[in-house]
Amino acid sequence: MSPDQLVHMANQIGTFFRSQGPDRAVPGIAEHLKKFWDPRMRKAIVAHLDAGGEGLAPDVRAAVEALKTTQ
Repeated sequence: MSPDQLVHMANQIGTFFRSQGPDRAVPGIAEHLKKFWDPRMRKAIVAHLDAGGEGLAPDVRAAVEALKTTQ
C-alpha cells in the first residue's frame, strides 16, 4: 500500500475521531491503528511520519507519534 493511501485512510479515521474532541481523538486514532491496521501498515505510516509526514492531519500525526512509542 502506498504512503498516499495510508495517509488518506489515517486521515479518514482522524475525521471520525475528531468529533469526540481533542482529548479523545488522538488516543482513539492511535488505538484504532494499533487494533485494526496490519503491522506492515503501521510500520509504513510510522516510516512516513519519520520522513516528514506529508499530508497527515495534526491529530493523526500526534496519534502516529504515540503509536511509535507503544508498538
